[in-house]
Amino acid sequence: MNMNEYWNRPLLQGVPGPAEHRGDGHKTVLFQRVGAGASSEAGEATVMTEMTVAQFVAARFLPDHVAIKTSPGRRHYQAILKHVLTPEEVETIFGAPADGTRSSKLHPKSDWPYMSSVKLNEANPEHVQRLIAAAVDGGYSSQTIRHIRNVVGAVFSHALRTRHFAGDNPASLVTLPSMKRRESHALSLDQTLKVLELMQYPEREVTLFAILTSMNIAEICGLQWKYVNLTEHHLSREGQSIPPRSIVVRNQWYRGELCTVPAGRRKSIPIPQLLFSVLHTLSRTKSSGWNDFVLSTKSGRPINQINLAARRLKNIGRELEMPWISWQVLRRTRGVLAYEFGTQIQHELARAIPLLPASSSPIAVVGKVYEKKRI
Repeated sequence: MNMNEYWNRPLLQGVPGPAEHRGDGHKTVLFQRVGAGASSEAGEATVMTEMTVAQFVAARFLPDHVAIKTSPGRRHYQAILKHVLTPEEVETIFGAPADGTRSSKLHPKSDWPYMSSVKLNEANPEHVQRLIAAAVDGGYSSQTIRHIRNVVGAVFSHALRTRHFAGDNPASLVTLPSMKRRESHALSLDQTLKVLELMQYPEREVTLFAILTSMNIAEICGLQWKYVNLTEHHLSREGQSIPPRSIVVRNQWYRGELCTVPAGRRKSIPIPQLLFSVLHTLSRTKSSGWNDFVLSTKSGRPINQINLAARRLKNIGRELEMPWISWQVLRRTRGVLAYEFGTQIQHELARAIPLLPASSSPIAVVGKVYEKKRI
């Protein structure tokens, strides 16, 4: 099949692509193929004239564009499309269970300007602008609003490629509201120590990673022991050369999936002494194999940064009257403290560790190690 034949192939009946592999249950047909008696050209012309946005997403956009994305990419499209089509339609297109149960927590809104029934060839910038206006009125973040516009744009870009739409992409002519940037926060040393005093495993260890290394939260959650070298000599594991007392960043835990980091973020990080002591203790108390995650739940799974922030980080922020605290704030704190204290920041943090509540936490042990060294 050449390229022209591919783009102009007959449209599929029902829900195509990955949704077909979700089970053999009945699925709602969002697109009906042209009858066998009709000519190909006449049938295709009728399809192009009558097809709605929802039908195009089901018949062409999902199998041609979304299905070839990574799992996190597919979940992103599924989540954002629920603001463009009705949530029920999106669940059906992506393969809703046959028993009718829905995994979506998003309920349809009676006054929301969904584009589901808009005929593809009649769509215009006003339809997209109404979506954006509804999202603004609904208090959506600037980033989510931008995602909505971009996903609509991707749908119509694909429709232009398949010649199911002609003219300018309606999303490209829509004006987005100016982004309201929140005030940037970072912790002082005193605030950092107060936060550490209230923290437990694993948020306390995540905080030390964030402040003492250049790793982001997804890389911290996805770190496995096979990429950590606590010895004084080079190691080679699974084809990776790891310098002495170093971490190599190769994977990240992103949207519930372990995936490789982009090539530009592959790096080797020397382990500061404070973090080295923490890792040394963790390796003896919580590790059973190279594929284990350095920071994990009781079941051995990577920690969920979103759940951890909601359950622990936000509570600590409220208690200390710092409701804005987040993983991003802690990463920003690294730059502030590094500028003020340089490499001495780990000694400042270690000096306060013996003051933390006594426990079996690795950090409680680290404080004793530092006290001995100072003596």
